[in-house]
Amino acid sequence: MKIWTKVKITDKNKEADQISKSFTNYLYGYGPITDICRKYNISDADRKMLDQYTADRIAGLLLLYLSKDYKRINDIANKYNVEVSTVKEIIPEIEGYIDR
Repeated sequence: MKIWTKVKITDKNKEADQISKSFTNYLYGYGPITDICRKYNISDADRKMLDQYTADRIAGLLLLYLSKDYKRINDIANKYNVEVSTVKEIIPEIEGYIDR
């Protein structure tokens, strides 16, 4: 019988660490999170906790991807694909340098 559990990975991958930090900054560095933190007086410590949680999760997904563990990625996608999600419509958004 399999059970759903959280595992902390102790092996370090510098590339995954750097990318997860960058992605966390990309997601939360600017935009509505700054306004939300001000509006609801979210402390710097709570914001750091949110950023750390996000970076850890991104790093875990990156490590699964790098190890080609698509079954586990699929398991995560299926578990968290719930009807009560607050996200209604996905509009892909990216930013970056472009050649003109």
